[in-house]
Amino acid sequence: MTLPDFTPDGVLPVGDYPLTIPQLRVSMLVTGRPGVTSPTWNATWREELVVNAAQLVDELFQVGITKIFLDGSFVENKDAPGDVDGYFECPFQFRMSGDLENRLNAMNPRSAWTWSRASRRDVAGKSRLPMWRHYRVELYPHHPDDPRRGGTGIKDRFGNDLEFPAAFRQSRSFVPKGIVKILP
Repeated sequence: MTLPDFTPDGVLPVGDYPLTIPQLRVSMLVTGRPGVTSPTWNATWREELVVNAAQLVDELFQVGITKIFLDGSFVENKDAPGDVDGYFECPFQFRMSGDLENRLNAMNPRSAWTWSRASRRDVAGKSRLPMWRHYRVELYPHHPDDPRRGGTGIKDRFGNDLEFPAAFRQSRSFVPKGIVKILP
């Protein structure tokens, strides 16, 4: 799949854009837009982010998780995004039992899979998860079957708490935007 050009707001047009990791690596999100991209577009850094995200995505695939979405400034028209953000769908009980974290950390050489508050460290004034500190990627679990249907702490322009599918489909300035769905 070829990605559409960025909107005038610098985001992907609204929609889900399915890509494999190899397709993502050669997409305009890494290489830039031919003849349009800024001379300071950092394709090397963007490639490194994809390599890092690919390791985490592969671990999710290995435990049976197939609905994985990447977002953040990485999928925006920014020369050097700070990181890759995203979420994945998994059953509520898989995470709450601890099985998800245990299985992922058994594969991950840095045991980076945790979302506990105790694991977070301050990095330049922001609370960061171990996976961000090691990979510059943050992937959060979303549970469509969660009976509590809790929010993320990310708000819409009216101050309403959003779940990850909605939160990651808006820019920080509340502009609706597209997202990349990673295919196995």
